[in-house]
Amino acid sequence: MIAALPGFAQQLVPANGIKINAVTGGSGPPILLLHGWPETWWEWHHVMPLLAKHFSVVAIDLRGAGFSDCPQGGYDKATMARDAHGVMAALEHARYAVCGHDIGGMVALAQAALHREAVTHLAVLDVPLPGWSQWEATTASLWHFGFHAARDLPERLIHGREQDYISTFMAERFYDHSRFDPANIEIYARAIALPGRTRGGMEWYRTLDADHDAALAYKKQPLEMPVLGLGGDQRFGARMVPMLEEFATKVTGGAIARCSHYVADERPEEVAAALIDFLKPGWTSARTNSRTQSSQKRRRTS
Repeated sequence: MIAALPGFAQQLVPANGIKINAVTGGSGPPILLLHGWPETWWEWHHVMPLLAKHFSVVAIDLRGAGFSDCPQGGYDKATMARDAHGVMAALEHARYAVCGHDIGGMVALAQAALHREAVTHLAVLDVPLPGWSQWEATTASLWHFGFHAARDLPERLIHGREQDYISTFMAERFYDHSRFDPANIEIYARAIALPGRTRGGMEWYRTLDADHDAALAYKKQPLEMPVLGLGGDQRFGARMVPMLEEFATKVTGGAIARCSHYVADERPEEVAAALIDFLKPGWTSARTNSRTQSSQKRRRTS
């Protein structure tokens, strides 16, 4: 399951009372990448080198996935957002952009809502969000939400069949199967077969009712930072902007052509280009802000 990316380093970062696996590289304003299910930080391995030409890139394994800890609780998206924010604070990134896909998009939304002073830009990729007005109607049609949320059953059925389940699950959500790499599936299957990781991933779904209630509260104070919504034209692409407009005042984005759910796997060049274009206007202010805060920190400690 060990996956390495040239030019990037991995480390376990203490955050929010647990240890989170973080992969870092590049230079410039920081951007945090949050993966979805059933992937790990490796979801972004095609996107990260492109972003690293312009940004300090941080990709993590979420709580319960990969080499991050998988404790008994804390899988509500607010707690997972505090994990992610804790990583950025530990890496001395006082202000940063965050981009999340799938479950990672739910975490990113919570992170932007809970840490408004830190998150400069929010990008959410191809996911229905808790708190959305069409949440119940949409998730009722997604069979895996109910299956993954069932207590103990998915762990028992998936055990020993991780490769079969994940390969089938992801294949159903690809449009361009020329980008479906079995080697990546093997990485994710081995990751979820680590002790506790199947349960950790299922726990992400078991908190969704509470996440929905929490997100309804976020809408009472709309986000004011720039927000980007992207998705595959064969999945949630057309709905991402109107969905995010329920949470934020400055939303752009749209659909990526000939693409389904796993946008960073199918269309990494388009995803990276969209993120770079989205973040470029904030480069100067973000870099100046970061330098100013770093200088202030050095003066306080000297």
